[in-house]
Amino acid sequence: MELTTTRKTIVGIQFLFVAFGSTVLVPLLVGLDPATALFSAGLGTFIFHLVTKGKVPIFLGSSFAFIAPIIAASQQWGMAGTIAGMAGVALVYFIMSVLIRWQGKRLLDRLFPPVVVGPVIILIGLSLSTAAVDMAKENWILAIVSLITAILVLTLGRGLLKLLPVVCGIIAGYILAVSMGLVDFTSIQEASWFALPPSIAHFQLPQFSWEPFIFMIPVAIAPVIEHIGDVYVVGEVAKKDFVKEPGLHRTMFGDGLACLAASLIGGPPVTTYSEVTGAMQITRVTHPQVIRIAAATAIVFSVIGKLSAVLKSIPNAVLGGIMLLLFGTIASVGIQNLVNNKVDLNQTRNIIIVSVVLTMGIGGAVFTFGTFSVSGIGLSAIVGVLLNLLLPKSKAVEKGSE
Repeated sequence: MELTTTRKTIVGIQFLFVAFGSTVLVPLLVGLDPATALFSAGLGTFIFHLVTKGKVPIFLGSSFAFIAPIIAASQQWGMAGTIAGMAGVALVYFIMSVLIRWQGKRLLDRLFPPVVVGPVIILIGLSLSTAAVDMAKENWILAIVSLITAILVLTLGRGLLKLLPVVCGIIAGYILAVSMGLVDFTSIQEASWFALPPSIAHFQLPQFSWEPFIFMIPVAIAPVIEHIGDVYVVGEVAKKDFVKEPGLHRTMFGDGLACLAASLIGGPPVTTYSEVTGAMQITRVTHPQVIRIAAATAIVFSVIGKLSAVLKSIPNAVLGGIMLLLFGTIASVGIQNLVNNKVDLNQTRNIIIVSVVLTMGIGGAVFTFGTFSVSGIGLSAIVGVLLNLLLPKSKAVEKGSE
């Protein structure tokens, strides 16, 4: 069906609302400005479409994979150092783009098989569980109402509504918080209707530092793998092979440039959004121009000062209630990754890899060399990759992989 410009605009705005909740939730949780996150999501999406010749209908938004690393890094090097360090994420995407161009996807399959990626994704979710509970217990009533609303939308919602559990949960919790007198409207009243995001209005290049830069590099492994999966899924929805044209190396490079742009303007790293892919599947609208309309809408929203003030006024307990569901869902995706790829946990090498990755990650292991240190998810990801390369495979596995 040929869409008119008006219909494309309406659908594009709908697609942004599907991604809106997750995009602004990440900066709210790590202490960044939500308006900057919206701006970097829109800008990043435009950069991605430019690199991929405008052919791939993908929206880029704030990635949950970086919540725990950003919080940990900001405690060591401050937010300024952390933002500069996020450029390390872009470097990983660039390297992967070159490797895919050179060797194809086979090398990535060898370095990052499901037995490594699965437990790393589980860690991303579980490492945030304490933060979710701490925020929720500030007011359990608000948290539970937000959580139940999100669950009801997920289980009973139909069509696009089913893709908006975060937005609906936050709205329900916020309305209850207002009725309980727990929201201070002073900052909203004082905010301007039009205001550039702070990091853009007072733009200055981040001060580069090696420590947070290297700290962020291993953390990018899971989002890189997620990127590959999303490109395949979007191709299936759109009935096109984007892995061949414009090529997986281009999509990877485009995502890397978007992450670099986000770090330069003080936003969180951006990555492909599965939620918008789900919206495309429901609406059967896969035109890349519609995604670019969603990106333009994100940029417009980012300069509405009142909206940014409203987002910042959301009580922690409301966000905590949503986090109880979202972070558990991330961990579930890791388990699903292991199951769907039929990872045999009866094999000793697989049990060793999964066990060591989870134990080191949850236990907070830290490797220090001089002034450099790597810990948490990043260290666990590196250890998982090394174990997978070094541990011998059984003859049955080697024969099956030929």
